[in-house]
Amino acid sequence: MTAEDQRLEQTCTGEVDWYKWGPYLSERQWGTVREDYSSDGDAWNYFPHDHARSRAYRWGEDGLGGISDSHNLLCFALALWNGKDPILKERLFGLTNSEGNHGEDVKEYYFYLDSTPTHSYMKYLYKYPQEEFPYEDLVKTNGSRSRYELEYELLDTGIFDGDRYFDVFVEYAKADPEDILIKISIANRGPEAAPIHVLPTLWFRNTWSWAVGGSRPVLTKLEGTGNSVVHAHITDTLLNRYIKDYYFYCDGVTPLLFTENETNNQRLFNTSNASPYVKDGINNYIVHGQKDAVNPDSVGTKVSPHYELTVGAGETRVIRLRLTKHAPAQVGNPFSAYFEQMFATRLQEADEFYATITPPAIQADQDRTNVIRQALAGMMWTKQYFYYDVDQWLRERNVTPWTRPDQKRHVRNNEWFHMHNKDVVSMPDKWEYPWYAAWDLAFHVIPISLIDPDFAKAQLMLMLREDYLHPNGQIPAYEWNFGDVNPPVHAFATWEIYTRDRERNNGVGDIDFLKYAFSKLLINFTWWVNRKDEGGNNVFEGGFLGLDNIGVFDRSSPLPTGGRLEQADGTAWMVFFSQRMLQIAIELALHDPLYEDLAVKFFEHTMWIAGAMDRMGEHNDELWDEEDGFFYDVLCLPGGKSTRLKVRSLVGLLSLMAISVFPQEAFEKLPRFSARAQEFMIRHPELTQNVHLPLTPGVRNRLMLSILNEDKLRRVLSRMLDESEFLSDYGIRSLSRYHLEHPYCFYHAGQEYKVGYVPGDSTSGMFGGNSNWRGPIWMPVNLLLLRALLQLYSYYGDAFTIECPTRSGKYMTLYEVTKEISERIVSIFLKDKSGRRPVYGGAEKFQTDPYWRDLILFYEYFHGDNGAGLGASHQTGWTGCVARIIQALGYFTKEMVLETIAPGELIQYREL
Repeated sequence: MTAEDQRLEQTCTGEVDWYKWGPYLSERQWGTVREDYSSDGDAWNYFPHDHARSRAYRWGEDGLGGISDSHNLLCFALALWNGKDPILKERLFGLTNSEGNHGEDVKEYYFYLDSTPTHSYMKYLYKYPQEEFPYEDLVKTNGSRSRYELEYELLDTGIFDGDRYFDVFVEYAKADPEDILIKISIANRGPEAAPIHVLPTLWFRNTWSWAVGGSRPVLTKLEGTGNSVVHAHITDTLLNRYIKDYYFYCDGVTPLLFTENETNNQRLFNTSNASPYVKDGINNYIVHGQKDAVNPDSVGTKVSPHYELTVGAGETRVIRLRLTKHAPAQVGNPFSAYFEQMFATRLQEADEFYATITPPAIQADQDRTNVIRQALAGMMWTKQYFYYDVDQWLRERNVTPWTRPDQKRHVRNNEWFHMHNKDVVSMPDKWEYPWYAAWDLAFHVIPISLIDPDFAKAQLMLMLREDYLHPNGQIPAYEWNFGDVNPPVHAFATWEIYTRDRERNNGVGDIDFLKYAFSKLLINFTWWVNRKDEGGNNVFEGGFLGLDNIGVFDRSSPLPTGGRLEQADGTAWMVFFSQRMLQIAIELALHDPLYEDLAVKFFEHTMWIAGAMDRMGEHNDELWDEEDGFFYDVLCLPGGKSTRLKVRSLVGLLSLMAISVFPQEAFEKLPRFSARAQEFMIRHPELTQNVHLPLTPGVRNRLMLSILNEDKLRRVLSRMLDESEFLSDYGIRSLSRYHLEHPYCFYHAGQEYKVGYVPGDSTSGMFGGNSNWRGPIWMPVNLLLLRALLQLYSYYGDAFTIECPTRSGKYMTLYEVTKEISERIVSIFLKDKSGRRPVYGGAEKFQTDPYWRDLILFYEYFHGDNGAGLGASHQTGWTGCVARIIQALGYFTKEMVLETIAPGELIQYREL
């Protein structure tokens, strides 16, 4: 067991809380729903970037490469000034949704280089230009571009020409859970010496200025220690249960600038300030020379030591700091040789820990090892403290549970009074999406479980807790609209985490976790059945289901034609959900016979929904199109007519994932379940005609229940593996390339609704225009498809081969197809034969510069033809699943699939 494994075990057992401090700051608290108190719900403009330096936040904090305690009470982050910018660089800059030609987008370069699960060691890099940051140019130029043009990026401005920038590295090493050593290294990559002001900042989140606030904490300077030292003291007894006093040490004596984390009302609203010392006081002191903007008494709620440096060309300067619960008398010399020794020790321990989850075949490939390490580091860095008391937030907007519907309709989340979120949560992207998204989170836990299975399990349970899950059973989507509908993937993630946890514990699963999750998921399943099957025919609607603009219409809004849309993906998702619940119920029934009836329930649900997707005979109102051999959405018009919307997209491919493979022994050990399942199939031949039933034994006598029988499977696979349709050099596209020259058009009331193949950024404004499901490659769905192929292989084995690519004349087993697609996905991030990474497209700096080319960004999605990264640039969240794919490629064999007891489930490398 490595030292990091020991820390994880100490945290899990409650012996020591190594999670107490971590990278829990947001990277953008401004422009969020939580901070929006506008009358029209325009969060971006109510609290813009220009306000952020001057206005105290209500619900969280943001910062540059920073950390905080697990309740965001005491925060630390970096601030910089190059002597030319109009403001301090205290937080990342980006465009709002209306400013960007493809929606909101961060316009900075920063990288999560390393982190252990307990954050015992972390490393972050920010690239800071030496010339004035081009704020105005970025806003103006992007605003002048259309949706058909590329985004105007920071590199395009020329600000990094001549390498006139600083690489600013921030490293953290924990000597103990509440003793954090901090090292800031500033490297001048330019040809000449350049000045820089470095202001590492410590501050308290403002918990005292609000109607329900407590007493104000205090930061004070300590004298007579030989170093500049700040004492952080919590005065509120309610907050003392979270953190006690801390001491902030600077190496040597440096000026300390104190102010208050209070809104500058004079600047923003032209009203008087209660104190001359406000949130932007340090900014005004440094940038504008306002000497009275900081408190000469060396007291406040925000403080920055001021390092004014000139860094020579090619030189690196280092600043050392320490944040600890230990008072000066206990610490002695805070920067003795112990300081550097601890950094060396923690880095070595991090290396040893990651070696245990990286197969030897991958360790031999430095490029793949680098991608895994940075992917998992990103997963750890994108943890964020998310605080949102919706009841309090609504009351502050004069909305209560008893407010008349017509008076609260304009206010977001007005039916979610029960929600009181105050947890560290894995975020999709802490700048672009600094709020949790339920279906993203289900994918986050897959790579997280490689290094911290207990945190992964806790994240899943979080969404099922009573202060998240709606009383009606709905899982919250995201803060912009908790009531929106995301794909039901929580049961899938629960089963995945359970099986990996079982492998980690020598075949003993956490049955209590599974029972808890199942009980809550049962409520959620009932919500789906009651709310999203309008026709009562087991064909589901659901809305946009996370696939944004994939359809002909905006699937979250009323249809322009009237009627309803019966969704192939919504229905496939529900079969997938029901199958996972069946799998869980069978596992629980093997331990407790009370669950056997629930296994019967979910077998019947699965049959009803799967059978509804393709009924006996041919019907215009069913999702399967026999002529095309594909599933489509069906538009049910008010007059009773129905028509298929023949868009070949992931909507039709998702039928592949609706598979369950069982050991025959499981059925034999549950005779009541087996008998009732048999009886159901005999009574309902109309449901069994077109699906694959668990009757015919496959490899090792396994049984399979699937939407697709073998004939349908071959037809759907032939399209998915066709390079002129779905199969890209970089994975599976979200829309068939067939629609490049054959766009689908639907006409109604003189208006044309068209879907064409768009492999890059969206050309549509649907859902804000900042994502695109009409061609690009998306990691989460690719992961589900890979999983499905492995499960199919575990049933069919080597006897089933398919042409891959279609029309190539080359036939592969489904295991070989899985490896082929996996390698294509992974190649997005790896250097090709010419040393270029497809993820960076034509960005030459990233392709050739030695200080850039091995830094990896994990984008939200990828160009369908060339693999270039698109959308949010730090969505390590679900794109971090590439770490799992690389790891599996390094050790997984077909024998493991064919011989494993739990078919279709990947074996944990660390347990081999």
